Amino acid sequence: MLKFDIHNHILPSRWPDLKERYGYGGWIQLHDQCNGKAKMMRDGKLFRVIDDNCWNPETRLKEMDATGVTVQALSTVPVMFSYWAKPEDTLDLCQILNNDMADIVKKYPTRFVGLGTLPMQAPELAVKELRRCKMELGFPGVQIGSHINDWNLDAPELQQIFAAAEEYEVAIFVHPWDMELGGRMSKYWLPWLVGMPGETAQAVCCMVFGGVLEKFPKLKVCFAHGGGAFPFTIGRIEHGFNVRPDLCAVENDINPRKYIGQIYTDSLTHDEEALKFLVKVIGEKRVLLGSDYPFPLGEHHPGKLIESVDAFTDELKNNLLFDNAMEFLGLDRSQFEPACTSKTSPMCVDGKSCHVEEASGEPSSKKQKVECC
Repeated sequence: MLKFDIHNHILPSRWPDLKERYGYGGWIQLHDQCNGKAKMMRDGKLFRVIDDNCWNPETRLKEMDATGVTVQALSTVPVMFSYWAKPEDTLDLCQILNNDMADIVKKYPTRFVGLGTLPMQAPELAVKELRRCKMELGFPGVQIGSHINDWNLDAPELQQIFAAAEEYEVAIFVHPWDMELGGRMSKYWLPWLVGMPGETAQAVCCMVFGGVLEKFPKLKVCFAHGGGAFPFTIGRIEHGFNVRPDLCAVENDINPRKYIGQIYTDSLTHDEEALKFLVKVIGEKRVLLGSDYPFPLGEHHPGKLIESVDAFTDELKNNLLFDNAMEFLGLDRSQFEPACTSKTSPMCVDGKSCHVEEASGEPSSKKQKVECC
């Protein structure tokens, strides 16, 4: 079966010194890039050590081939959102990240698609960059954070972005970020283990209770990490709506369960029973394979959990692994099938050997001729 991974992250192999470029600190830079590793540093402090699969598409392709991943929807690492910065500087960084991603997609059009990043703290600039992502770079979607500084996703200021996404048919992938790191959350990796699911549930609730999904019914929104805590607390959320409408129904008087079937989530639950429950609640056509590659909390063999569930039919597995992502992003399966898994591997997606010829003088998108044996 083909696999389309909606949730994974990538960085450029290099970018300018942002402190020097913008005149102030707080930015992420890559340091000590050697032996297949690099340090993500912020103002001289270590943020994270990453492997070269986070910036090297050729390494990434080899690992995708090894785990049978046909296509990845590339998105930046959330710490790069930089919503805290001056809007014009965040826009400039977004364009650096989006342009680099577009170059990778152009080089490997059958293996990658792009989810752009936007300066969400400046909605007018975000709309312009969203249009550019769609019209110039050919991205079918964007990735945004679970909140924008002090704005939840129901903030009136953000509605023009959602309106543009609906108009231009740009799908939105919501990723938790900027969790509380100190105090009682400072131990046991709690911001990632507990904070992220809560952040995502808060984002869903704000879009539901705030009437965003009611106002923009054609807007396609997918929430990371299996929708966080939301699918598993929908009963509590609905009950709260029913018993305290004075608190919950102040912006939207529609029962939150109505939006089940409208929202999407990725599949990243790490647990068979949780995954089965997620599919039952959110819907068989609304859960998409997502791995969080290449980070430790991700599914290290993308799609293996879906494939292992005996209760899932082959048709359902195909939907979860590939077709649901096609529908979410408005893509055509024929863009990716039949095609070789990479220019570096003589293996077709169905496991058969293939012959690749390069036609000189043709645009890169038309250069490959694939003949499966």
